Amino acid sequence: MSLDEVGVRIPDADAPATAPKAGTWAAIRPLLLRLHFYAGIFMAPLLFVAAATGLLYSASWQAEKILYADQLTVARVGDSALPLGTQVAAAKAAAPDGKVVSVWPAPDAEATTRVVMEKPGLAEGENLTVFVDPYTAHVNGRLTTSSDALPLRAWLSEFHSNLHLGEFGRNYSELAASWLWVVALGGLALWIGRRRSRKARLVLPDRAATGRRKTLSWHGAVGLWAVTGLVALSATGLTWSKYAGENIGQLQDRLGGATPSVSASLAAGAGADGGGEHAGHVMTEGMEMPPPAPTADIGIDRAVAAARAAGITEQLQVTLPAKGKGYVVKEKDKQVPVHLDSVAVDPADGKVMDVLRFSNHPVLAQLTHFGIDLHMGQTFGLANQIALAALAVALMFLVVWGYRMWWLRRPTKERTFSVGRAQPRGAWRKAPLTMLLPLAAVTAVVGWFVPLLGISLIAFLAVDVLLGAVAAHRAKAA
Repeated sequence: MSLDEVGVRIPDADAPATAPKAGTWAAIRPLLLRLHFYAGIFMAPLLFVAAATGLLYSASWQAEKILYADQLTVARVGDSALPLGTQVAAAKAAAPDGKVVSVWPAPDAEATTRVVMEKPGLAEGENLTVFVDPYTAHVNGRLTTSSDALPLRAWLSEFHSNLHLGEFGRNYSELAASWLWVVALGGLALWIGRRRSRKARLVLPDRAATGRRKTLSWHGAVGLWAVTGLVALSATGLTWSKYAGENIGQLQDRLGGATPSVSASLAAGAGADGGGEHAGHVMTEGMEMPPPAPTADIGIDRAVAAARAAGITEQLQVTLPAKGKGYVVKEKDKQVPVHLDSVAVDPADGKVMDVLRFSNHPVLAQLTHFGIDLHMGQTFGLANQIALAALAVALMFLVVWGYRMWWLRRPTKERTFSVGRAQPRGAWRKAPLTMLLPLAAVTAVVGWFVPLLGISLIAFLAVDVLLGAVAAHRAKAA
C-alpha cells in the first residue's frame, strides 16, 4: 500500500522537537519500513493491475444490463407467464443440439427466463444460455455464459483473476492478494506511528504541505480510510486462490465450516418413499452401483410448485434431474437479506426429499459466502459495486503516490538518474530477541499458509543479502 518514509528521514513539520521514546515500536519500525519499501517497489505493479482490472469488473454488472438489454428484458409485460415447460421447449427448439441442465425462471415481471444448456464445442465451464420471453415463449437471444456471468462479465472476471493467461496467470492475482494485506497493515502502522501535533492530519490530508510531505499526507490519509476494505479484498480473494485457497479450505473443513449442499440422490427404482433424504447407492451382487435415471418425471412446473410450497420463493435456479438425481431448486438472491435456501424434489412424484436452509449453514460457511459475494459486488447491489470501484481507484492512487514519494527522495545531486534508498540494513540487530523470535515464528507460519507470500519474502531476503554483500565488497575495495 505504501512506500512510506523509506530511507533518509525527513522531519514532519507537525512533529514536536522531542526525540521518540525507545521501545517496541522504535525497534520494529525500521523493519516495517524496509519490508514496506521492498513490498511497495516490487508488488505495487501487481496491485495496480489487480485494482485496474477489478475496477473494470465492478462496472461490468451495470454494463451488462445495458449491453444485453435485448436478451435480459421482455418487449412487453404480459398478463400471465406461460408454463416453464413451454418456455423450455421453445429454448430446445432454438438450440436442438443443446442439453438443458438448468432453468432460471424470470425473477421479475420485465425479465426473461434463462435456459442453460450444455453444448458440444464449448470450452470447459461454458454453457449456452437461451433467453425466453415468459409471456410469449419467443426466444430473445442466446449467449455463451460462464456460471451466472454473461460474456462481458465472464471475460472481465477472467481478466481480473488471471489476465487470460490460464493457470500461470492465477499466480499474479494470488501474489497480489497475498501481499495486499501485508502492505496495507504495514502502511497503517507506519502512518499511525508518525508523530503529529494535530490529530486531524491522521485522517485528513494536509493541504498546506508541499512536495513529498503533501504526497505522503494524501497517501497516508487515503490509505487509512481504505485499509479495512483492502484487507477484506485480500482475505476474500485468497479464499479462491490456488495455493493459499487450498489451505484455507482445509482449515475451514477442520473447523466444521464446510459449505453443505442439498441431497438430491435417488434410490434405485423408487420414488420418495424409497429414496429418503440421503438415499445414496444400491448394492448389486456385492458391488456398489449408481442408481439409474428416473423412469418418471413430473415436469419442471410441478417441481417448482413443490419447491415454492416448501418455502423456496425468491429468485430461482432449477437444476434438472440427472442420472440418479432429482430436481434441485435453489434460491439465488444474494443481496441482503439473502435468500439462498434449496430443496431437492423427487421427479417421480414431486415429494420434497431434502431441504437445506441457509440459516442452517455453519457460521464460518456463511461468513465465507458473504465475504466472497461482497468481493464480487453482489451483497449490496449497486452500492457494493460503487464501493469496490472506489477501493480500486484508491489503491491505484496509493501506488502512484508511493512511487512519487520514492522518486522525490532521489539524491539528484549525486547522479543524473537515481531513486530513493531503502531503510538502512541491520535494523533487526537492534531489535530485542523477545520480539524477534515471536515475529520470526509468526512470519514462518504465515509464509507456509500463504505460500506465494512466503516464497516471495524469501526472494526479497535473498536479494537484500546479495545487495548487502555487493555493497560491502565495494566499500572494502574503495
